[in-house]
Amino acid sequence: MSLDGKRVAVLVEDLYEDLELWYPVYRLREEGATVTLVGPEAGKTYASKHGYPAKADQSAQDTSAADFDAVVIPGGYAPDRMRREPALVRLVREAVREDKTVAAICHGGWMLCSADVLSGRRTTSFSAIRDDMAHAGAEWVDEEVIRDGNLITSRMPDDLPAFLRAMVDSLAESPVATP
Repeated sequence: MSLDGKRVAVLVEDLYEDLELWYPVYRLREEGATVTLVGPEAGKTYASKHGYPAKADQSAQDTSAADFDAVVIPGGYAPDRMRREPALVRLVREAVREDKTVAAICHGGWMLCSADVLSGRRTTSFSAIRDDMAHAGAEWVDEEVIRDGNLITSRMPDDLPAFLRAMVDSLAESPVATP
């Protein structure tokens, strides 16, 4: 598998978009990555926009970017809740600054805004948060996926195949994080 030994944190909070959380989880596992769901509370079950459950394996408070090779931020309404959790925002900020792969789709860009990591970066997102991304310093473009160094962004569930291809490629190119 191309991602054997890679460790990926997928952020979770209530009202996540089902496809934007589960598609990356299963696709990255299929490639051999170890995927950990990270939320505000370990062991808590968070419901998607459609009620589908996802149980956090770890709390953000007990998580460090150094423990992972990548962080995935799904969309839906969850990012608006995530950005209110300082430990989740810190995790995203650390991951970007430590040059880890950070991938956000749809409204996941809100976490990048709150982490203050968009200045001078080329990105995309769901069109409703275009202004938020631009005000945070990003050059926003309307494309299915944008890879700007370690930062990968996408617009919506229809873009998931391109989003995951970019993520797998980025992870395959990076060294494995030291445990």
